Amino acid sequence: MFAKRVALVFLLPAVFCAASATDPISLTCRSIAKVISSSSSVYYPGSPNYINDTSHWSSAINQNSTCSVEPGTADDVSAILRILGASRTPFAVKGGGHSPNPGFSATKGVQISMVRFSTIAYDNISHTVELGAGLTWEQVYEGLEPYGVNVVGGRVPTAFELVLPNGTVTSVTADDGDLWFGLRGGFNNFGIVTKFTMKAFPQTDIWGGYLIIPASEMDTLFDAVAKWNIEASDPKAAINTAFIYVEGESSHATGNNESEPQIVLYQLLFYDAPTPPDGLFNDFTSIPGVNNTAARQSYLSLINAGSSVSINSPRALFHAASVKRFTKANLYNMAAQTKYWGDKLTPYSATSLFNVAETFLPNMFSHGGPSAYPPSRSPTLLPINLYVAWTDPSADKIMHDALAVSGKNMTEPGEALYTNYALGDVPLKAIYGNNVERLREIKRKYDPKSVMALAGGYKF
Repeated sequence: MFAKRVALVFLLPAVFCAASATDPISLTCRSIAKVISSSSSVYYPGSPNYINDTSHWSSAINQNSTCSVEPGTADDVSAILRILGASRTPFAVKGGGHSPNPGFSATKGVQISMVRFSTIAYDNISHTVELGAGLTWEQVYEGLEPYGVNVVGGRVPTAFELVLPNGTVTSVTADDGDLWFGLRGGFNNFGIVTKFTMKAFPQTDIWGGYLIIPASEMDTLFDAVAKWNIEASDPKAAINTAFIYVEGESSHATGNNESEPQIVLYQLLFYDAPTPPDGLFNDFTSIPGVNNTAARQSYLSLINAGSSVSINSPRALFHAASVKRFTKANLYNMAAQTKYWGDKLTPYSATSLFNVAETFLPNMFSHGGPSAYPPSRSPTLLPINLYVAWTDPSADKIMHDALAVSGKNMTEPGEALYTNYALGDVPLKAIYGNNVERLREIKRKYDPKSVMALAGGYKF
């Protein structure tokens, strides 16, 4: 009997390998490994690269991919896409791995990790930067700091290097009407972007930081935020207002020793110069009892200060809400939503919950032409970022549904939801409005065989 058991133990790996070898997705992995260059690699479960390739900021969305692929050139991405399309193999594309929406950048099929597209190339003649699609923004800011330049987030590239679904490698600029329109907000419906070219701007020290506002001064803060939304005009200045649910006990941030749940108010102040104009932020810094960390510092140090606040969790989701501008009424509504859902979700293992009001100038959308998002450039849509993290897998639907309801309660009628925050199952119309049909036409033109439909994300 012992001999039979030993034989069975040694036989099982061989049976598993034989089954894997004939599995259609495993065959696709082997086909990819045969055609890619030495700049790229295929990895399998158990290897460190595979673990990194399939890991995400929110670990709950990780899936056991059959293999992972790290392409190192656009030509190899082309070869990979051709094989995936011909074999109809499900796949996912992971850049920084920050999307918490299930299925957006994870798969049980072939996981493409863009980690080798990590170039940061600054051209001091054209004042542009080429950025690989596998970079995180912390890496970008750190890489550019020695040059004394910066880029404006991820919203304004001047060109994309794109691998189309049929494998064609192309450059997309403002001269390429449909693709230029679709790529700016249209996610991965039109191929895989391998490189972004962006304008570079001189970056001095900045002035900024976080203010922690006592809950007793909520009304004073809301007066200041509402006034800012009406009067602000300086494009170098920015504010964000965060409502963070704290379950109770002692709060080191506020100095309060309250056992009741409360809302902690964080106010970000930012000015893109070493010193802001006199009095610009006085309505915020003069609030009684404020804990003020704003100071002159490097841009990177401000980013790192925000990154040091860990909001990671085994399970997490974002959602979006939108308003035309922030008023005392909708700010009080945000506070009420934060408190209500914090109280309601904490018993279901919620570990973190916050809502952030992001204020922009009314002319924000005047700096570019028509694009997939926003659906209209005439109004300014001010986004609210909803976030919840939890530990119990059985609470997944509860958390999802709570964000959906809370987002609806904070969104003004007719306002589009911001793509980067919205839940993965919101209707396309809620994000893209009347642009949906044009985006579907562009998809049919550039992906008639629906290769990109094999990957996750918002699909046209």
